[in-house]
Amino acid sequence: MAKLKIGFVGTGGMGQMAHLSNYSALTELCEVVALAEVRPQLAHTVAARYGVPKVYTDHMELLSDAKVDAIVAPQQYRSHQALLPDILRAGIPVLTEKPLSLTVEAGEQLVQLADEHKTLHMIGYHKRSDPAMEYAKKRIDEWKSSGEYGKLQYVRVTMPPGDWIGGADAPLGTDEGYPAIPAEAFPSYFTEKQSRDLDTFVNYYIHQVNAIRFLLGEPYRLTFGDRLGVLLTGESDSGATVALEMAPYSTSIEWHESLLVCFEKGFVRVELPPPLARQIAGKVTIMKDNGNGTPSYEIPVMPNRSAMRQQAMNFIAAVRGERSAPCESKEALEDLKLARDYIRLMQQYQ
Repeated sequence: MAKLKIGFVGTGGMGQMAHLSNYSALTELCEVVALAEVRPQLAHTVAARYGVPKVYTDHMELLSDAKVDAIVAPQQYRSHQALLPDILRAGIPVLTEKPLSLTVEAGEQLVQLADEHKTLHMIGYHKRSDPAMEYAKKRIDEWKSSGEYGKLQYVRVTMPPGDWIGGADAPLGTDEGYPAIPAEAFPSYFTEKQSRDLDTFVNYYIHQVNAIRFLLGEPYRLTFGDRLGVLLTGESDSGATVALEMAPYSTSIEWHESLLVCFEKGFVRVELPPPLARQIAGKVTIMKDNGNGTPSYEIPVMPNRSAMRQQAMNFIAAVRGERSAPCESKEALEDLKLARDYIRLMQQYQ
Protein backbone atom coordinates (compact mmCIF):
# COMPACT_ATOMS: atom_id res chain seq x y z
CA MET A 1 0.00 0.00 0.00
CA ALA A 2 1.27 3.47 -0.93
CA LYS A 3 2.44 5.75 1.83
CA LEU A 4 0.06 8.51 2.87
CA LYS A 5 1.19 12.00 1.93
CA ILE A 6 0.78 14.20 5.01
CA GLY A 7 0.64 17.99 5.16
CA PHE A 8 1.16 20.02 8.34
CA VAL A 9 -0.60 23.30 9.11
CA GLY A 10 1.41 24.83 11.93
CA THR A 11 4.75 23.70 13.34
CA GLY A 12 4.97 25.30 16.78
CA GLY A 13 5.96 23.55 19.97
CA MET A 14 3.14 21.00 20.17
CA GLY A 15 3.19 20.61 16.41
CA GLN A 16 6.78 19.43 16.55
CA MET A 17 6.92 17.58 19.87
CA ALA A 18 3.57 15.80 19.83
CA HIS A 19 2.96 15.33 16.13
CA LEU A 20 5.64 16.03 13.50
CA SER A 21 8.34 14.06 15.32
CA ASN A 22 6.04 11.03 15.37
CA TYR A 23 4.77 11.17 11.79
CA SER A 24 8.33 11.65 10.55
CA ALA A 25 9.32 8.42 12.30
CA LEU A 26 6.54 6.36 10.65
CA THR A 27 8.45 6.05 7.40
CA GLU A 28 6.75 2.81 6.33
CA LEU A 29 3.27 4.33 6.66
CA CYS A 30 3.54 7.96 5.59
CA GLU A 31 5.70 10.83 4.44
CA VAL A 32 5.36 14.46 5.45
CA VAL A 33 5.47 16.26 2.09
CA ALA A 34 4.40 19.81 2.95
CA LEU A 35 4.04 22.25 5.81
CA ALA A 36 2.34 25.60 6.15
CA GLU A 37 3.74 28.02 8.72
CA VAL A 38 3.27 31.79 8.80
CA ARG A 39 6.65 32.29 10.53
CA PRO A 40 9.08 31.91 7.59
CA GLN A 41 12.26 31.35 9.57
CA LEU A 42 10.62 28.69 11.73
CA ALA A 43 9.03 27.09 8.66
CA HIS A 44 12.35 26.58 6.89
CA THR A 45 14.18 25.55 10.07
CA VAL A 46 11.62 22.85 10.85
CA ALA A 47 11.39 21.71 7.22
CA ALA A 48 15.16 21.28 7.10
CA ARG A 49 15.20 19.33 10.37
CA TYR A 50 12.48 16.90 9.30
CA GLY A 51 13.20 16.76 5.57
CA VAL A 52 9.89 18.29 4.46
CA PRO A 53 10.27 19.27 0.78
CA LYS A 54 7.50 21.87 0.40
CA VAL A 55 6.97 24.96 2.57
CA TYR A 56 3.96 27.29 2.32
CA THR A 57 3.16 30.59 3.98
CA ASP A 58 -0.36 29.61 5.06
CA HIS A 59 -2.95 26.84 4.91
CA MET A 60 -4.71 28.23 1.84
CA GLU A 61 -1.49 28.13 -0.18
CA LEU A 62 -0.93 24.54 0.90
CA LEU A 63 -4.48 23.55 0.01
CA SER A 64 -4.26 25.07 -3.46
CA ASP A 65 -0.87 23.61 -4.41
CA ALA A 66 0.16 20.57 -2.36
CA LYS A 67 -1.05 17.06 -3.12
CA VAL A 68 -1.77 15.57 0.28
CA ASP A 69 -3.93 12.68 1.50
CA ALA A 70 -4.39 14.11 4.99
CA ILE A 71 -3.55 17.15 7.10
CA VAL A 72 -2.36 17.48 10.68
CA ALA A 73 -3.31 20.93 11.99
CA PRO A 74 -2.02 21.23 15.59
CA GLN A 75 -3.40 24.70 16.19
CA GLN A 76 -4.52 26.18 19.49
CA TYR A 77 -8.23 25.33 19.78
CA ARG A 78 -9.45 28.91 19.75
CA SER A 79 -7.92 29.17 16.26
CA HIS A 80 -9.96 26.26 14.90
CA GLN A 81 -12.92 28.39 13.89
CA ALA A 82 -10.68 30.59 11.70
CA LEU A 83 -8.66 27.84 9.99
CA LEU A 84 -10.56 24.57 9.89
CA PRO A 85 -13.54 25.49 7.69
CA ASP A 86 -11.24 25.83 4.66
CA ILE A 87 -9.71 22.40 5.29
CA LEU A 88 -13.06 20.73 5.91
CA ARG A 89 -14.55 22.24 2.74
CA ALA A 90 -11.59 20.88 0.80
CA GLY A 91 -12.61 17.39 1.90
CA ILE A 92 -9.15 16.47 3.18
CA PRO A 93 -9.06 14.30 6.34
CA VAL A 94 -7.68 16.34 9.22
CA LEU A 95 -6.39 15.76 12.75
CA THR A 96 -6.53 18.67 15.19
CA GLU A 97 -5.61 19.10 18.82
CA LYS A 98 -8.22 18.92 21.56
CA PRO A 99 -10.76 20.30 22.20
CA LEU A 100 -12.92 20.76 19.11
CA SER A 101 -13.35 24.46 19.95
CA LEU A 102 -14.02 26.67 22.96
CA THR A 103 -17.81 26.85 22.68
CA VAL A 104 -20.57 24.45 21.78
CA GLU A 105 -21.77 26.82 19.07
CA ALA A 106 -18.44 26.91 17.23
CA GLY A 107 -18.14 23.15 17.62
CA GLU A 108 -21.55 22.63 16.06
CA GLN A 109 -20.48 24.63 13.02
CA LEU A 110 -17.36 22.51 12.56
CA VAL A 111 -19.30 19.26 12.98
CA GLN A 112 -21.82 20.43 10.38
CA LEU A 113 -19.07 21.28 7.89
CA ALA A 114 -17.39 17.89 8.36
CA ASP A 115 -20.74 16.20 7.81
CA GLU A 116 -21.68 18.28 4.77
CA HIS A 117 -18.35 17.69 3.03
CA LYS A 118 -17.95 14.09 4.28
CA THR A 119 -14.59 14.97 5.77
CA LEU A 120 -12.93 12.95 8.53
CA HIS A 121 -12.12 15.28 11.41
CA MET A 122 -10.28 13.40 14.15
CA ILE A 123 -9.71 15.15 17.48
CA GLY A 124 -6.37 14.63 19.21
CA TYR A 125 -7.56 12.97 22.39
CA HIS A 126 -4.28 11.08 22.47
CA LYS A 127 -5.06 9.36 25.78
CA ARG A 128 -7.50 7.10 23.92
CA SER A 129 -4.55 5.92 21.84
CA ASP A 130 -2.21 5.05 24.70
CA PRO A 131 -1.58 1.29 24.42
CA ALA A 132 -2.56 0.94 28.09
CA MET A 133 -5.86 2.71 27.50
CA GLU A 134 -6.60 0.61 24.42
CA TYR A 135 -5.86 -2.55 26.40
CA ALA A 136 -7.96 -1.42 29.37
CA LYS A 137 -10.88 -0.47 27.13
CA LYS A 138 -10.87 -3.94 25.56
CA ARG A 139 -10.91 -5.65 28.97
CA ILE A 140 -13.62 -3.33 30.31
CA ASP A 141 -15.85 -4.08 27.33
CA GLU A 142 -15.26 -7.81 27.79
CA TRP A 143 -16.29 -7.61 31.45
CA LYS A 144 -19.38 -5.58 30.58
CA SER A 145 -20.37 -8.13 27.95
CA SER A 146 -19.75 -11.24 30.05
CA GLY A 147 -21.01 -9.93 33.39
CA GLU A 148 -18.45 -12.19 35.06
CA TYR A 149 -17.30 -9.50 37.48
CA GLY A 150 -20.63 -7.82 38.04
CA LYS A 151 -21.85 -4.44 36.98
CA LEU A 152 -19.66 -1.48 36.08
CA GLN A 153 -20.45 0.95 38.89
CA TYR A 154 -17.73 3.58 39.24
CA VAL A 155 -15.17 5.48 37.13
CA ARG A 156 -12.67 7.84 38.77
CA VAL A 157 -10.10 9.95 36.96
CA THR A 158 -7.41 11.89 38.82
CA MET A 159 -5.12 14.43 37.15
CA PRO A 160 -3.38 16.92 39.45
CA PRO A 161 -1.16 19.58 37.86
CA GLY A 162 2.39 18.34 37.30
CA ASP A 163 5.30 17.98 34.91
CA TRP A 164 3.42 17.14 31.71
CA ILE A 165 6.51 17.54 29.49
CA GLY A 166 8.28 14.64 31.17
CA GLY A 167 11.80 15.49 30.08
CA ALA A 168 11.05 15.79 26.36
CA ASP A 169 13.54 17.78 24.29
CA ALA A 170 12.59 21.38 23.54
CA PRO A 171 11.19 22.12 20.06
CA LEU A 172 13.01 24.17 17.44
CA GLY A 173 12.25 27.87 17.81
CA THR A 174 13.01 31.34 16.48
CA ASP A 175 12.57 34.88 17.76
CA GLU A 176 9.64 35.47 15.41
CA GLY A 177 6.42 36.60 17.05
CA TYR A 178 3.48 34.29 17.52
CA PRO A 179 1.09 34.51 14.53
CA ALA A 180 -1.94 36.75 14.92
CA ILE A 181 -4.73 34.26 14.16
CA PRO A 182 -8.25 35.43 15.07
CA ALA A 183 -9.29 33.75 18.33
CA GLU A 184 -12.77 32.38 18.87
CA ALA A 185 -14.83 34.82 20.92
CA PHE A 186 -16.04 34.07 24.41
CA PRO A 187 -19.71 33.00 24.63
CA SER A 188 -22.21 35.82 25.11
CA TYR A 189 -24.15 33.89 27.77
CA PHE A 190 -21.23 33.80 30.24
CA THR A 191 -19.56 36.64 32.10
CA GLU A 192 -15.89 37.42 31.44
CA LYS A 193 -14.85 35.40 34.49
CA GLN A 194 -17.05 32.45 33.58
CA SER A 195 -15.68 32.49 30.05
CA ARG A 196 -12.11 32.44 31.35
CA ASP A 197 -13.05 29.58 33.67
CA LEU A 198 -14.44 27.73 30.64
CA ASP A 199 -11.24 28.41 28.69
CA THR A 200 -9.14 27.05 31.55
CA PHE A 201 -11.34 23.99 32.03
CA VAL A 202 -11.34 22.89 28.38
CA ASN A 203 -7.61 23.51 28.15
CA TYR A 204 -6.65 21.43 31.18
CA TYR A 205 -9.41 18.89 31.81
CA ILE A 206 -11.26 18.17 28.57
CA HIS A 207 -9.00 15.13 28.04
CA GLN A 208 -10.35 13.60 31.24
CA VAL A 209 -13.96 14.52 30.44
CA ASN A 210 -13.51 12.64 27.17
CA ALA A 211 -11.65 9.70 28.74
CA ILE A 212 -14.50 9.04 31.16
CA ARG A 213 -16.92 8.54 28.27
CA PHE A 214 -14.37 6.39 26.46
CA LEU A 215 -14.04 4.02 29.39
CA LEU A 216 -17.76 4.00 30.19
CA GLY A 217 -18.77 3.37 26.60
CA GLU A 218 -21.86 5.53 27.10
CA PRO A 219 -22.93 9.15 27.77
CA TYR A 220 -23.01 10.69 31.21
CA ARG A 221 -24.28 13.88 32.81
CA LEU A 222 -22.80 16.10 35.50
CA THR A 223 -24.33 16.27 38.96
CA PHE A 224 -21.93 18.23 41.16
CA GLY A 225 -18.93 20.55 41.09
CA ASP A 226 -17.32 21.88 44.29
CA ARG A 227 -16.60 25.56 44.81
CA LEU A 228 -12.80 25.07 44.83
CA GLY A 229 -12.70 23.39 41.44
CA VAL A 230 -11.22 20.18 42.84
CA LEU A 231 -13.99 17.63 42.27
CA LEU A 232 -16.56 17.06 39.54
CA THR A 233 -19.06 14.18 39.67
CA GLY A 234 -21.69 12.71 37.41
CA GLU A 235 -23.82 9.72 36.49
CA SER A 236 -23.85 7.62 33.33
CA ASP A 237 -26.91 6.55 31.36
CA SER A 238 -26.75 3.12 33.01
CA GLY A 239 -26.37 4.56 36.50
CA ALA A 240 -22.61 4.32 37.05
CA THR A 241 -21.06 7.05 39.19
CA VAL A 242 -18.20 9.09 37.72
CA ALA A 243 -15.72 11.38 39.45
CA LEU A 244 -13.06 13.71 38.09
CA GLU A 245 -10.48 14.85 40.64
CA MET A 246 -8.93 17.88 38.98
CA ALA A 247 -6.51 19.40 41.45
CA PRO A 248 -6.45 17.64 44.83
CA TYR A 249 -2.70 18.45 44.96
CA SER A 250 0.13 19.30 42.55
CA THR A 251 3.57 17.89 41.76
CA SER A 252 6.72 19.65 40.57
CA ILE A 253 8.78 16.98 38.78
CA GLU A 254 6.29 14.10 38.49
CA TRP A 255 3.07 13.33 36.66
CA HIS A 256 0.26 11.56 38.54
CA GLU A 257 -2.62 10.71 36.22
CA SER A 258 -4.74 7.65 36.92
CA LEU A 259 -8.02 6.19 35.74
CA LEU A 260 -9.93 3.62 37.79
CA VAL A 261 -12.88 1.60 36.49
CA CYS A 262 -14.63 -0.43 39.19
CA PHE A 263 -16.90 -3.41 38.76
CA GLU A 264 -18.60 -5.20 41.64
CA LYS A 265 -15.90 -7.90 41.71
CA GLY A 266 -12.81 -6.23 40.37
CA PHE A 267 -11.24 -3.18 38.80
CA VAL A 268 -9.17 -2.01 35.85
CA ARG A 269 -6.71 0.77 36.65
CA VAL A 270 -4.55 2.77 34.24
CA GLU A 271 -1.64 5.00 35.22
CA LEU A 272 -0.54 7.30 32.42
CA PRO A 273 2.90 8.85 31.77
CA PRO A 274 3.44 12.58 31.10
CA PRO A 275 1.77 13.48 27.79
CA LEU A 276 5.06 14.37 26.05
CA ALA A 277 7.19 11.56 27.48
CA ARG A 278 8.98 9.84 24.63
CA GLN A 279 7.70 6.37 23.68
CA ILE A 280 6.43 5.36 27.10
CA ALA A 281 3.03 3.72 27.40
CA GLY A 282 0.82 3.68 30.45
CA LYS A 283 0.57 0.90 33.01
CA VAL A 284 -2.49 -1.32 33.47
CA THR A 285 -3.38 -3.15 36.69
CA ILE A 286 -6.31 -5.57 36.73
CA MET A 287 -7.73 -6.95 39.98
CA LYS A 288 -10.24 -9.80 39.98
CA ASP A 289 -12.07 -11.12 43.04
CA ASN A 290 -15.13 -13.20 42.22
CA GLY A 291 -15.44 -14.48 45.79
CA ASN A 292 -13.77 -17.85 45.21
CA GLY A 293 -10.65 -17.17 47.21
CA THR A 294 -7.61 -14.91 47.03
CA PRO A 295 -7.92 -11.96 44.64
CA SER A 296 -5.69 -12.08 41.58
CA TYR A 297 -3.70 -9.25 40.02
CA GLU A 298 -2.53 -8.87 36.45
CA ILE A 299 -0.07 -6.29 35.10
CA PRO A 300 0.24 -6.79 31.33
CA VAL A 301 3.37 -5.56 29.54
CA MET A 302 2.76 -2.67 27.15
CA PRO A 303 4.82 -1.90 24.02
CA ASN A 304 7.43 0.86 24.06
CA ARG A 305 5.14 3.24 22.21
CA SER A 306 3.72 6.55 23.36
CA ALA A 307 0.12 7.64 23.03
CA MET A 308 1.19 10.32 20.53
CA ARG A 309 2.92 7.77 18.28
CA GLN A 310 -0.04 5.39 18.47
CA GLN A 311 -2.41 8.30 17.76
CA ALA A 312 -0.51 9.04 14.55
CA MET A 313 -0.83 5.39 13.56
CA ASN A 314 -4.55 5.44 14.37
CA PHE A 315 -5.11 8.56 12.24
CA ILE A 316 -3.31 6.99 9.29
CA ALA A 317 -5.41 3.84 9.66
CA ALA A 318 -8.61 5.90 9.84
CA VAL A 319 -7.70 7.85 6.69
CA ARG A 320 -7.09 4.56 4.90
CA GLY A 321 -10.44 3.24 6.10
CA GLU A 322 -8.86 0.39 8.03
CA ARG A 323 -10.61 1.28 11.28
CA SER A 324 -12.60 4.09 12.81
CA ALA A 325 -10.89 7.13 14.31
CA PRO A 326 -10.69 6.98 18.13
CA CYS A 327 -12.70 10.21 18.42
CA GLU A 328 -14.29 12.29 15.66
CA SER A 329 -15.65 15.80 15.94
CA LYS A 330 -19.26 14.75 16.48
CA GLU A 331 -18.40 12.93 19.70
CA ALA A 332 -15.96 15.64 20.77
CA LEU A 333 -18.87 18.09 20.68
CA GLU A 334 -20.33 16.24 23.68
CA ASP A 335 -17.26 17.22 25.72
CA LEU A 336 -17.96 20.90 25.09
CA LYS A 337 -21.55 20.45 26.25
CA LEU A 338 -20.30 18.92 29.49
CA ALA A 339 -17.81 21.76 29.90
CA ARG A 340 -20.61 24.28 29.46
CA ASP A 341 -22.68 22.36 32.02
CA TYR A 342 -19.77 22.48 34.46
CA ILE A 343 -19.49 26.27 34.27
CA ARG A 344 -23.24 26.51 34.81
CA LEU A 345 -22.92 24.26 37.87
CA MET A 346 -20.28 26.61 39.22
CA GLN A 347 -22.62 29.58 38.86
CA GLN A 348 -24.32 28.55 42.10
CA TYR A 349 -21.24 29.73 43.99
CA GLN A 350 -20.99 33.13 42.27
